[in-house]
Amino acid sequence: MSERDPALLTETPPAPPRNAIPRGRMALLFAVMLTTAAGNTAMQSVMPSIGTALEIDDVWISLAYSWSALLWVVCAPLWAERSDRRGRKAMMALGMIGFITSMALCGLALWLGLVGVLGGTAALIAFAIARSLYGGFGSAAPPAVQAYVASRTPRSERTQALSLIASSFGLGTVIGPALAPLMVLPFVGLTGPFIIFALIGLATLITLRLRLPNDEPQFPARGKTYDAPYAGGSTSSHEREDDDEDEETVEPHKLRWFEPRLRPWVTVGLLGGHAQAMVLGIIGFLVLDRLGLRASPAEGTGPIGLVLMCGAIATLLAQWGLIPRLDLGPRAATLSGIVIAAAGALYLGVADDLHSIALAYAIASLGFGLFRPGSTAGTSLAVTRAEQGQASGITASVAGASFIYAPALGVWLYNHSEWLGFGLIVALCLAVFGYGWLALQADKKLTRDKR
Repeated sequence: MSERDPALLTETPPAPPRNAIPRGRMALLFAVMLTTAAGNTAMQSVMPSIGTALEIDDVWISLAYSWSALLWVVCAPLWAERSDRRGRKAMMALGMIGFITSMALCGLALWLGLVGVLGGTAALIAFAIARSLYGGFGSAAPPAVQAYVASRTPRSERTQALSLIASSFGLGTVIGPALAPLMVLPFVGLTGPFIIFALIGLATLITLRLRLPNDEPQFPARGKTYDAPYAGGSTSSHEREDDDEDEETVEPHKLRWFEPRLRPWVTVGLLGGHAQAMVLGIIGFLVLDRLGLRASPAEGTGPIGLVLMCGAIATLLAQWGLIPRLDLGPRAATLSGIVIAAAGALYLGVADDLHSIALAYAIASLGFGLFRPGSTAGTSLAVTRAEQGQASGITASVAGASFIYAPALGVWLYNHSEWLGFGLIVALCLAVFGYGWLALQADKKLTRDKR
């Protein structure tokens, strides 16, 4: 017969793929994270040299970040929760404004110190105050970006999606140190990266406001006790989000760091994060010491940037190459990464020339490049879709908590005994592996899509 079966005519057409965020939107999200990462690592490239030029002890340079990190811990969950009610775009824009203002004022404060208008101590205090704007307001952007991606990605693909976003930090940490020496300009000197990245951040903010669709809440979310939506640029997007894999029925409530579902991931995130923060705190001063550049700190910007670039490339290898190619789940990425990071820290303890320092730091960064997305994805997968905003806030605040005192502690121990500093880093990595082996949920169960 030429006529088609009527049953076939009434078949429901296959549903379109529900897991893809449009490329244009993903590029904007990527740009937000990339800009802040590049600006912060460019700053890290020049701060050891600036501190030496201002004749400030290394520990005080590290402690200048502490107040900002503390504000990050407190504010990130608040902004994440607010993003569930006010929309992710608004929080991303707020975070970019915090980044731009902080970079500009930090650069001004340090420039005044370098030209002699302010004393070294006064310049550092002004820097710490200006930097707190990033901890207080810049902390709004990363949780909003993570929640935007997590709430639109199936469980089985969330590790890879979050790894892609995390890799924007990795790419930024390549670009920042690479450009930092080129931004040391005649008039502004070592503070050039601060001013230029403030301008780049302004361009990113304008693009975000113009190109990312408005996602202010318009419809109630699932769950009677959760009166704000996850966000959605359009009705179809919002409906797909609600209709995606139905996860376990858990009434959304205020998430705490150490509630049973999150406790293992928060614990490994804190311990491993402290180890990573100590490495980052030490590396710039280690380069100046082992290459004999303390007497000419301006010459240290290039070697420090090169070492940071090598670490960043290794991080990209982990996040763009190893995790998707090997299809690593959260547990596998976390445990394998922390072991590699420990090996890199051990090697860094004995490296005595630029080549070996760069290689050792790259190995450590490769490990942390596996560890960080693994623990982030594990935190996301431990909770329901309705709780993604809160989960992203906890992830951001855990990361910030690692930088309250760990960099300064690492530098203090390093200045007293190099092996005290690196010994503590390795001990923290081994503690993560031992605890994680026993406590972290198996990847097969954790990443299974819920129907």
